[in-house]
Amino acid sequence: MTKLEQLLSQYAAYHLDHKNILTHFAGIPLIVFSIMCLTARAGFVISGFQITLALVLILISGIYYLKLDIWFGCIMLLLFSAVYPMSLKVAALSLSGWLLSSVGIFVVGWIFQFVGHFYEKKKPAFVDDLVGLIIGPLFVLAEAMFMLGFRQELQQRILEQARKQRAAMDSKSVQTSNP
Repeated sequence: MTKLEQLLSQYAAYHLDHKNILTHFAGIPLIVFSIMCLTARAGFVISGFQITLALVLILISGIYYLKLDIWFGCIMLLLFSAVYPMSLKVAALSLSGWLLSSVGIFVVGWIFQFVGHFYEKKKPAFVDDLVGLIIGPLFVLAEAMFMLGFRQELQQRILEQARKQRAAMDSKSVQTSNP
């Protein structure tokens, strides 16, 4: 199993309910965008080019995604590149406008997440493993690609492993609740 399959199946074990996955299509992009907005205000200029904390985070996460999978990494970098200019516009608002917009988007994103996990009846993946915070956006991209009919073999391998992991999680929680 590749590192990509391992990480996505681990994340998918917390996301097997279709309603939960659908809420993540709204929640995760909103959270990512809000983080871009919050970090796009901090930075410096080198030779007339603005380097923001958001740009640094995009580059670091993009490199990480590229290491996991070249195609998903390229698509993710394209998506980040398309959204980054919008985050700069939010960051250019007044201090209160920037904070209210960014934090408001962040809160709405998390509301979607928690509604989805209500349907799933499982806590978010990051509660058990903080890597889930960076894998979440990749999971949403992978799910979108799977829904479009791409990389079906990868999807099947991930689902098979996720179901096994979920069964193990469920049996472990039953064992701990029965003394």
